[in-house]
Amino acid sequence: MTAGVAARRCALEVLERIDTGGAYANRVLPGALEGAGLDERDRALVTELVYGVTRRRRALDHRLEPYLMHPPPPPARAALRLGVYQLEEMGLAPHAAVATTVGAVPRRWRGLVNAVLRRVAEAPEPEWPDDATRLSYPDWIVDRLSADLGADRARRALEVMNLPAGVHRRADGYVQDPSSRLVVDAVPLEPGDRVLDLCAAPGGKATGLAARGASVVATDIRPGRARLIVDNLARSDSLDVTVAVADGTRPPFAPESFDAVLVDAPCSGLGALRRRPDARWRIAESDVASLARLQLDLLAAARRLVAPGGYLVYSVCTLTRAETVEVAEVAGEGLEVVGVEAPWEPWGTGGVLLPAPGHDGMALFRWRRL
Repeated sequence: MTAGVAARRCALEVLERIDTGGAYANRVLPGALEGAGLDERDRALVTELVYGVTRRRRALDHRLEPYLMHPPPPPARAALRLGVYQLEEMGLAPHAAVATTVGAVPRRWRGLVNAVLRRVAEAPEPEWPDDATRLSYPDWIVDRLSADLGADRARRALEVMNLPAGVHRRADGYVQDPSSRLVVDAVPLEPGDRVLDLCAAPGGKATGLAARGASVVATDIRPGRARLIVDNLARSDSLDVTVAVADGTRPPFAPESFDAVLVDAPCSGLGALRRRPDARWRIAESDVASLARLQLDLLAAARRLVAPGGYLVYSVCTLTRAETVEVAEVAGEGLEVVGVEAPWEPWGTGGVLLPAPGHDGMALFRWRRL
């Protein structure tokens, strides 16, 4: 087996686990790469294939549909998507894309995969029925963001989130998206302030706050997620962070006991889809409303913990109005709005960063307790 075929076989195994087993790409891929014995170049190829095919699933299926009489079985479907991605997204020569893909698929499906991919390679440029198919998103995401952001801004954001995410390291080596770093910078604090990060896992914002001189309490409701914070602390130098497992809607802390509370809340993640390739297919439109209710519960609990004169900060890596502007309108009642500055764009009483090649999309709101 050649290295090229081995890389594609590894990618196909991961894609099948994502499609049929419900695996998360960012969780299953590292283990698959460790066991595959590939060099760095082929590991990078597998990563691109897995993330790219997962992002572009709907568009790839549209290209395949005219040449399939019946839905193919999962191994063949994964191989067909993989082949079309190489042909049309990576621009590989047809003979190379077809041969390496056919060589990686189980023998019983090689004839089908070979025949269909050759027909796609000879076909003219596709005609797209709509933006959702062209951009490869569920209809509801395109419709929702178009309504909330405007059609042009939504389209640009969705196009950016089809690009691979870069790797950004802080000075301490921690990998963190620049938007998340801007949230850390936006928390008003002085060295020695007591700060609560209420939904802290995996710990990037908590360690960033501590690096600014705060005494941080970092909580998460799930023990496994809290352990991620502990693991990240082990790679940091002498930061003042205490980790606790706690329900953020019922935090076990005394009222008015923190100078600042950060609620980086669970959300639909519709601003960070470039680094979470399968999330677009997992999130349902009904999740937005249920997440907004959770966000309000978290903020209601958090505001009771802020000392007079202290600050409540709310951030989410999504772009829906329901989880940003509308949550802030309720959560900020009776608190003094603290505005945000560039590069944040005005967004209700706070700010938003639309996805761009250098960062994820993020919304931010700040209040001061009088």
